[in-house]
Amino acid sequence: MRVNKKYSCLPAEEKGIHIINIRAIEDIGYDQHESTLLNSLSKNPDADCKYGLYFRDGKRKVDYILVYHYKKSSAGKGLARRAQQNNASVRSSRQDQPLPGKGVQLEVGDSEPHLDYHEDDKRFRREEYEGNLVEAGLELERDEDTKIHGIGFVKIHAPWNVLCREAEFLKLKMPTKKMYQINQTHGLLKKINSVIQKITEPIQPKVAEHKPQTVKRLSYPFSREKQHLFDLSDKDSFFDSKTRSTIVYEILKRTTCTKAKYSMGITSLLANGVYSAAYPLHDGDYEGENVEPNDRKLLCEEWASYGVFYKYQPIDLVRKYFGEKIGLYFAWLGVYTQMLIPASIVGIIVFLYGCATVDENIPSMEMCDQRNNITMCPLCDKTCSYWKMSSACATARASHLFDNPATVFFSVFMALWAATFMEHWKRKQMRLNYRWDLTGFEEEEDHPRAEYEAKVLEKSLRKEHKHKETDKEKLTWKDRFPAYLTNFVSIIFMVGLTFAIVFGVIIYRISTAAALAISSTPSGRSSVRVTVTATAVIINLVVIIILDEVYGCIARWLTQIEVPKTDKNFEERLIFKAFLLKFVNAYTPIFYVAFFKGRFVGRPGDYVYIFHSFRMEECAPGGCLMELCIQLSIIMLGKQLIQNNLFEIGIPKMKKFIRYLKLKRRRSLDHEEHMKKKQRYEVDYNLEPFAGLTPEYMEMIIQFGFVTLFVASFPLAPLFALLNNIIEIRLDAKKFVTELRRPVAVRAKDIGIWYNILRGIGKLAVIINAFVISFTSDFIPRLVYLYMYSENGTMHGFVNHTLSSFNVSDFQAGTAPNDPLDLGYEVQICRYKDYREPPWSENKYDISKDFWAVLAARLAFVIVFQNLVMFMSEFVDWIIPDIPKDISQQIHKEKVLMVEVFMREEQGKLQMLETWKDKDKKKGENCNNHSPRLPRSRSGSLSSCHSYPLDV
Repeated sequence: MRVNKKYSCLPAEEKGIHIINIRAIEDIGYDQHESTLLNSLSKNPDADCKYGLYFRDGKRKVDYILVYHYKKSSAGKGLARRAQQNNASVRSSRQDQPLPGKGVQLEVGDSEPHLDYHEDDKRFRREEYEGNLVEAGLELERDEDTKIHGIGFVKIHAPWNVLCREAEFLKLKMPTKKMYQINQTHGLLKKINSVIQKITEPIQPKVAEHKPQTVKRLSYPFSREKQHLFDLSDKDSFFDSKTRSTIVYEILKRTTCTKAKYSMGITSLLANGVYSAAYPLHDGDYEGENVEPNDRKLLCEEWASYGVFYKYQPIDLVRKYFGEKIGLYFAWLGVYTQMLIPASIVGIIVFLYGCATVDENIPSMEMCDQRNNITMCPLCDKTCSYWKMSSACATARASHLFDNPATVFFSVFMALWAATFMEHWKRKQMRLNYRWDLTGFEEEEDHPRAEYEAKVLEKSLRKEHKHKETDKEKLTWKDRFPAYLTNFVSIIFMVGLTFAIVFGVIIYRISTAAALAISSTPSGRSSVRVTVTATAVIINLVVIIILDEVYGCIARWLTQIEVPKTDKNFEERLIFKAFLLKFVNAYTPIFYVAFFKGRFVGRPGDYVYIFHSFRMEECAPGGCLMELCIQLSIIMLGKQLIQNNLFEIGIPKMKKFIRYLKLKRRRSLDHEEHMKKKQRYEVDYNLEPFAGLTPEYMEMIIQFGFVTLFVASFPLAPLFALLNNIIEIRLDAKKFVTELRRPVAVRAKDIGIWYNILRGIGKLAVIINAFVISFTSDFIPRLVYLYMYSENGTMHGFVNHTLSSFNVSDFQAGTAPNDPLDLGYEVQICRYKDYREPPWSENKYDISKDFWAVLAARLAFVIVFQNLVMFMSEFVDWIIPDIPKDISQQIHKEKVLMVEVFMREEQGKLQMLETWKDKDKKKGENCNNHSPRLPRSRSGSLSSCHSYPLDV
């Protein structure tokens, strides 16, 4: 990396020196043709500046880019170019520095047609803002002679003294000269670790940052007074590109522009359209034959490639390039994906157990046995006829794959798995905090957002208009009350909309089932349930995907009208609203099938109707668990395949293609510009802006809900999540490296509010799985029958026990089947699934005692399961320490070493002072010996003698 030391080491008192760009020589006599001739004879200036990575002098590195739109007429094009060249590479003190472009704008204004008011206003704001940036110590260089028509770029460089000043303000921990040995394991653990390292060597990324370290540099918050503690042998690389861009962004955020009505920083100027974009540059190209080695290229090869899906992620290199916040996201995603491996293995074993025991399951064998000759009551009024239970044999056998005793064990396992995952992540997070020097880091109050400042200014101006003296204004709950009310009403409306759509799908299922039952073909009547279930789930999936996008936009709008003060507050409120709406949207259809379908049906002769015409849905003879499994699998896989993968691949590709078409049209207008190679900042400008990590986290949190909340009904959910995440990691990596502008590095020591959401889902999963096992599956009725009603201690007779009898003469008028002889014989008694008294009982069709016995057992199971699993989860949380023992020892060791360093420094100072005092004494004695010769100048002599230590 080539950066000129002459500029990087300039002391503060030399800020008055002007550095003039050599291209400004056009303004003193050379015309355009002579300049072109000189440029053709010299080497390519774009190559000197590495195509935009450095200033035109090829020595000062570009740390940040500001982009703006401007209108350039053909008459003033040459003058405008001279203006930008004349003001490129400006560096001066506050006293004598003209604002960038100020000396030439009068000339341009005289020669060019007058631009509209808004363009002038934006230009004036840019001039003032850039002048303030120069006063803050930054160096700027403007470039309007680009391939992108009407777009100007301001390149920003932070010199060494500014980097040191801001690093001290931000309390950045930097490596010192002191190095210490990291504690290594001994004995058996050392041998085990060495064996594991050899086994996992093929799946380790080939990057220097990923290799195990035996020594570490002691880190300390940077201080200009203690520069001697730090290793400044190579000042060019002491602050890496990530740190430099972070420092420049902090200056951009706090630098004001008083000509703007809303004066706070770059966020306000971006919101008002003064600048169209602001971003740090990528390190270089990631593909090509003659590309110089850089971190971006290395990340593309070892991380953002599908060919390395089996390798660990180079998390330290990701953090070095993108910052701690993005590094933590990918580290969390990696830990989550690793933890899905044991969950997937256990889920596969549970599924295989169901497959192996399906032929031994007595209830399903009884349902499939045609000799039982069980005649079931019609599924709908008039058009539906009686049917044989043996016709539902396939559904009953399939239900056993997911409704067997192993699923109860799997639910307990997954609850403990969720607790272990959270604890494992906390420990991993502490290791990363230690490695990345984030121990002791506390997030400070962020700068207020531009919208908040605008609201506060509007409020203060309104009060000034009423001639009231006020202190510093801030927004209170009264100011935000209309926004809070709008939020509440909107969220209630959208939740109600989701419920209404689910209800509409229920109506579709009921009406379609009734319509298909009229079908004259036997095959059509036999496949009614499968057809209705599959089509309804696909409709649900399409609606969920559409509403997800709509709810994401609405959640952002609702958060914006609240006007949160800081970016952190904005992000947390946005996450809460988006998660609430997307959670309801994704899980409402599943909750309906799990807990409501078939519960409010009624009985033959007294059914519950919707709109007085449609009967409520019933569960299949084998229960609703199979249908819940179908619903969960299709929605989960559909969301992952369509929304998470196709959208993430397809939409960026489509946007890139549209930008390519626009650029192609512009290039056709200007062939000369088309022949030039693009600068780095032009290439990065054409990339997508970084929109935050909220969408990435959100899709993983919703997936975590699918994996844990209803895992009792779908043991293969962890496996499908694992397969998706293997692709998701590389897909996100490719997006960050190749398709997004480089985001500003943000320091963070944890994943924030997402951790609390994960814990909440883990607690909720225990309760939901308890209810799924107890009320949705037949696990509890089977246990009750086995231990209370079975005559021989087996499950023989269980199916008959769960069915009640109905006399067909008790049908309501107009509800009996139109074709009662469809089965070939007259039916007098039909069966239906419920615990009710038979028609020959005194209290016929009333709820029987068996129902209350089963209900009591279900509620008891929920209470016992929930408390037992919660206790086990808390025990896992308690027994696993949050901070690994070796990390706590290393942190303590760092503190002790730092104290030793400062103690030695103090001792050195004391010895130096004692040496000075001894010299002072000797000098004083010499002065006293010679003083009688010049009595009048005694005081002067003494003062001159004592001036020595002061000078030193």
